[in-house]
Amino acid sequence: MAAQLRIVFILYPRLTQLDFTGPYEVLSRMPGAEVIVASKDGGTLQSEMGLAFANLRALADIDHADMIMIPGGPGQTDAMLDPAFMAEVKRLGEGAQYVTAVCTGSLILGAAGLLTGKRAGSHWAYRDLLPMFGAIPDPARVVRDGNAITGGGVTAGIDIALSIVADLAGAEAAKTIQLALEYAPAPPFNCGRPETAEPQTVEAVKQLFSRFAEQRKEAIEHLTGAA
Repeated sequence: MAAQLRIVFILYPRLTQLDFTGPYEVLSRMPGAEVIVASKDGGTLQSEMGLAFANLRALADIDHADMIMIPGGPGQTDAMLDPAFMAEVKRLGEGAQYVTAVCTGSLILGAAGLLTGKRAGSHWAYRDLLPMFGAIPDPARVVRDGNAITGGGVTAGIDIALSIVADLAGAEAAKTIQLALEYAPAPPFNCGRPETAEPQTVEAVKQLFSRFAEQRKEAIEHLTGAA
């Protein structure tokens, strides 16, 4: 990249930390990247499992972003229903060259009107909610449509971020970062996607997430006026 790129990670309480920390590890190493981590109020917030992040910037204090990156997590629904938070997402997103998200962070992009008519990804358990915002669900692990880059759940954030680096800084930069992080997935089970997992495993995860899925659907119906 010829010029510095300002990347703003937009956090909120009860996010899934790996949705954030995976892409952060990659994008903070991209040549020319200026990485800012911010939340509505700044200061400290806790992730889904209690890990705390401190010294965050307040979103209102950031005048612009070249790229926004939004993680997913159980707190996504409350964040999406917070008008002050969403106003900052919309402001920064509309002025950005790129709007990006991991997992259900794409639902926040959708609620901000940043995915209308675009293909987008999300965690497989919630992907079918994207059309409620006028987005086109795509099952790919990394989904790019114009300036929107989204994808699958949690661990997909690393792949999303490496794809961003390859696009903006070149394949060699992305490969260098991948090797530096020794990112060479070799999971013990071939069940990381519903297409490859056993039916009973898929059903167990659906049951685990069913309450969140219903809460998200109800929240989106409230925002969009759908019934």
